[in-house]
Amino acid sequence: MSGKPTRLLWRDITIFDGERELPAPMAVVVANDRIARLCPSAALTAADVAGATEMACGGVMTPGLVDCHTHLVFGGNRAGEFALRLEGASYADIAHAGGGILSTVYATRNASEDALFAAALPRLSALLADGVTTVEIKSGYGLSVADELKMLRVARRLGETLPLRVRTTLLGAHALPPEFDGDADGYIRLVCEEMIPAAAAEGLADAVDVFCEDIAFSPEQCEQVFEAAARHGLAVKAHAEQLSRLGGAALAARHHALSADHLEYLDEAGIAAMAAAGTVATLLPGAFLTLREARLPPVEALRRHGVPMAVATDANPGSSPFFMPTLMLNLACTLFRLTPREALAGMTAHGARALGLPDTGRIAEGWRADLCLWDVARPVELAYAVQAGRLRQRIFNGIPQP
Repeated sequence: MSGKPTRLLWRDITIFDGERELPAPMAVVVANDRIARLCPSAALTAADVAGATEMACGGVMTPGLVDCHTHLVFGGNRAGEFALRLEGASYADIAHAGGGILSTVYATRNASEDALFAAALPRLSALLADGVTTVEIKSGYGLSVADELKMLRVARRLGETLPLRVRTTLLGAHALPPEFDGDADGYIRLVCEEMIPAAAAEGLADAVDVFCEDIAFSPEQCEQVFEAAARHGLAVKAHAEQLSRLGGAALAARHHALSADHLEYLDEAGIAAMAAAGTVATLLPGAFLTLREARLPPVEALRRHGVPMAVATDANPGSSPFFMPTLMLNLACTLFRLTPREALAGMTAHGARALGLPDTGRIAEGWRADLCLWDVARPVELAYAVQAGRLRQRIFNGIPQP
């Protein structure tokens, strides 16, 4: 069933509303692209039911999953580096030897827009099959004005082709390209003076990201990028405190960033700054697993300060080659000790908040009808088991998808 939105009805379902499991067997009525009625099934009225198409009875309904941190558009792969890491090489060792991000840069620069689109399509389709209705896609493997814009165009095209919402993020400050070897300040000037203005002029970016790390860019350089983004009306985000503690999360919070991501080395001062600014902490257990990291993000301190925690795949060719969001629910619980409720909130309500989407990621009257119906008995099962094929229905903008 697809096409024009209609009035749709689900009865006797268990609902996780983006923050908690609702206590009674519930009913949901969708009209056009919005949730028109949310109530116990026993409270449905004749007016609620009139003209509605009965969609399903039973199962667990959640908001559509929000994957708020991915790098889905890229050329080539880095399977060889996977083997090197198993032989003892670190992520930083590989990067310093010319591998890592730069190896993907070469492959991405050599690929056409059509080739990048064709390669990304099955990756994104896998996310949809696992319940995603909103995804963020970053650039960052072009590292030139032309190639970064090429990646963003592909990301926009993916959103125009498949039934989901794509938010695009310019990550020009991801790594130092070879032509700027030894001149990081010169490259940051390019990002600020040419790349960001060009992406803004074409309407290709919803936000700007940075990699604030010893192997990437300093806090001072990242701040220049944030200031340039602000001049062009773009939100900001940060890869911060993944491999060391440079204060990137606190810097991001000072610039009212939507999120700071990774955060294994985040300290109390950074947490307090994020709490005060309303900056979301995005946790990326796939990268933690792949890189065999030992330092856990400070989940208990984030809880204590009331910082919302998002969870995302970080789908990318090097440090998180995973394209199954529900796997991240399990890893967030088993590796980071989130509760199943926290993990699921992290891929719904808090994931939407990390993208600056105020009416997405919750099941509530008046909110967007991005929904998933799962063939499970309780929401906890989505984090408990890693199992494909549990998604019964995916509804995007009020339209059930085939």
